[in-house]
Amino acid sequence: MARTTPELIAAKRDGHALSSDDIAQLIAGFVRGDVADYQMTAFAMAVFFRGMSPEETVALTLAMRDSGTVVDLSDIPARKVDKHSTGGVGDKVSLALAPMVAACGVAVPMISGRGLGHTGGTLDKLEAIPGFSVDLSIARFRELVRDVGTCMIGQTAELAPADKRLYALRDVTATVESIPLIVASILSKKLAEGIDGLVLDVKFGSGAFMKTPEQARALARNLVDVARGGGKDCVAWLTRMDRPLGRTVGNALETIEAFELLHGRGPDDLREVTLTLGASMLVMGRVAADEAVARAMLLAAVADGSAAKVARAMVAAQGGDPRAVDDPAVFPAAPLRVPFRAAATGTLLTIDTHAVGIAGVEMGAGRARTTDTIDPAVGFVFERNVGDKVSTGDAIAWVHARDEASAARAIERLTRAVGVGEGAAEEVPLVLERVG
Repeated sequence: MARTTPELIAAKRDGHALSSDDIAQLIAGFVRGDVADYQMTAFAMAVFFRGMSPEETVALTLAMRDSGTVVDLSDIPARKVDKHSTGGVGDKVSLALAPMVAACGVAVPMISGRGLGHTGGTLDKLEAIPGFSVDLSIARFRELVRDVGTCMIGQTAELAPADKRLYALRDVTATVESIPLIVASILSKKLAEGIDGLVLDVKFGSGAFMKTPEQARALARNLVDVARGGGKDCVAWLTRMDRPLGRTVGNALETIEAFELLHGRGPDDLREVTLTLGASMLVMGRVAADEAVARAMLLAAVADGSAAKVARAMVAAQGGDPRAVDDPAVFPAAPLRVPFRAAATGTLLTIDTHAVGIAGVEMGAGRARTTDTIDPAVGFVFERNVGDKVSTGDAIAWVHARDEASAARAIERLTRAVGVGEGAAEEVPLVLERVG
């Protein structure tokens, strides 16, 4: 006999495991409206304090996946592999990664998110391209994955609606920081895409949600185990986010920098993370025997122009100006460029990356609330990075601002975020380890 919703909440509150049928009943009732928001909030709080077993987390993920449409891409012969990042500042990897991987013969269906808080969102970066639409139907999404090799859209009403409703409740009830709920939220959407495998970029450091390698490792292990429990190939990489990735922060600036990779240019750290993740995707997609071969394939796709060709095709198919892949002048530009200068001579020891992200949000590059409007042109371009020597007056970064007042506020934030002193900066590996 099925238990009532209060009985299920009480069982989890008291630390008991729920069956997969219990969880499926709860999620189905939530989507139908039979389970009230306040009841689901109570359940989320019980999970926050009591946790979930691996079996429960798999059941929650699959119930949320099955709350809406599960895309069928079985008519596409190529293996379908996606990538997901847990979020950071300057993380524009997906914009170059998807066309590079697609050019090598692996289909990349990518359903991405918007920025919220100090982290940026892939959808906001894509929308910096004039005309680009991330609001496509599932039918059109399938067409582009088949015909172009990749498509990048936002979550639709049909995909994992239980996740969208539950996340909105978690966001306002202090239950976001729960690993089972984070895992189910991420993977329910990814498993609804019709993918065969998933490569995860789990960030750690001041600009990440997981501040330490230990926290990132725990999240990565859970994500990999649950994805595999859901029948998908999955690996995760732990990567550094104690400084912005690449040199740019801000939607148009980051998109320009990501497209630089497609022409064999761009900063070394961004290229290395992109190649690391992309190589795992090609191996998982069964077009490369190992990661060394996969890296060579990705670099060849850049060198022969095929990666940029896929990017142009994707941009054009989604309504954007394909010249954006090659010409930075296509993008909106901020009217002011103001230098942020070093106040002392020494070594650039630290960059509080969370504070940099907040400074960008205050200028309009990100959102404090989901209803905030994005200014695609504003942001930062860093001339120096952690470990570099600087002299008083050197430009550490350029602030791209809408007006002098917002530039001044950003420089004040950056002054508090950047540490210059004597000695050497702490060496933190860019790519720490693989999980799975």
